[in-house]
Amino acid sequence: MIEPHDLAAVAEQLGRPPRATRRVAHRCSCGLPDVVETAPRLPDGTPFPTLYYLTCPRAASAIGRLESAGVMREMTDRLRSDDALAAHYRAAYDDYLRRRDAIEPLGVTVAAGGMPDRVKCLHVHVAHSLATGPGVNPIGDENLALLEETADRDWGAGGPCVQVQ
Repeated sequence: MIEPHDLAAVAEQLGRPPRATRRVAHRCSCGLPDVVETAPRLPDGTPFPTLYYLTCPRAASAIGRLESAGVMREMTDRLRSDDALAAHYRAAYDDYLRRRDAIEPLGVTVAAGGMPDRVKCLHVHVAHSLATGPGVNPIGDENLALLEETADRDWGAGGPCVQVQ
């Protein structure tokens, strides 16, 4: 269950009311949510396969810079040539589906972020890593490490990204 104050913060971060939000899955260093867990279906019953949703606009911008730099393409290429990375990524996909299906099975193997064969959205992978901790999603973990190198990792260092009443 998500607290009303956290739900209000997520609405401010997104600039719209959040949909199907279940709980805060990770908090920023400023104390606000930066990742929420969502229900596998929207209130109208529409499937929503994105289990972990990155909400912090500063985090989204930092990850967007990685996407613009071509990191998704590079990581997809690595999946084709690095068997160990591909196996770890497949395990991350299995983890994602297992966690989502534990809430409500969708009856589909569609995940998010291009899993298990390509890297389509770094935001999804970073959110998965933040929500589950290191060692589960290698793509998310690597991108968090890249953000550390660029000093973009602590998006809460300057204080909250939004003000909530």
